[in-house]
Amino acid sequence: MSASQALTHLVPLAEVDDNKVTPGLLGFLVFAALAVGVWLLMKSMSRHMGRVAFKEAPEPQQKPEPAARQSGSGSKQG
Repeated sequence: MSASQALTHLVPLAEVDDNKVTPGLLGFLVFAALAVGVWLLMKSMSRHMGRVAFKEAPEPQQKPEPAARQSGSGSKQG
């Protein structure tokens, strides 16, 4: 069988009627996998949001440092 004869046998398979095109089994499986993935992500997000503490902890009190320490005390070594 030559290449041209093989192509003539495949031509009827390549002709697609636009009114008969459906997603088929592959389309359903992809959609189902996406749906399951989104459901698992939402379940995980719900679990993580339940662990979050929304009350903010108070900041620790800071003691002010003396002014001499902040300005560098003015003495240089060298």
